[in-house]
Amino acid sequence: QVQLVESGGGLVQAGGSLRLSCAASGRTLSTRTMGWFRQAPGKDRDFVGMIRWSGGSAYYADSVKGRFTISRDNAKNTVYLEMNSLKPEDTAVYYCAASGSSYSGSSAANYDYWGQGTQVTVSS
Repeated sequence: QVQLVESGGGLVQAGGSLRLSCAASGRTLSTRTMGWFRQAPGKDRDFVGMIRWSGGSAYYADSVKGRFTISRDNAKNTVYLEMNSLKPEDTAVYYCAASGSSYSGSSAANYDYWGQGTQVTVSS
């Protein structure tokens, strides 16, 4: 089993920044890809971005490209989501997820483990 714990959410004004963290524990060596997703009230869970523990570039949804940055600290088993130029439409519960595959892509169904989520609210 893999446990994921997100932190860093909160309330921020439009144009502001937040950094989310996702700490992984347990059988982390079984994971290959870490993803970030978000879910606004009444909407589906949407892909935000992903990164592989092994290295390489992160990938992002078009809606956040250029504003959000995903990074990782393998020594700490932690993944980060740096969010800049936040907009009210970024308001959602943000989840991190882990997959045992290096090719999980943007589909939530391909991720095996999920954190509890952290609320991000962007005021206008």
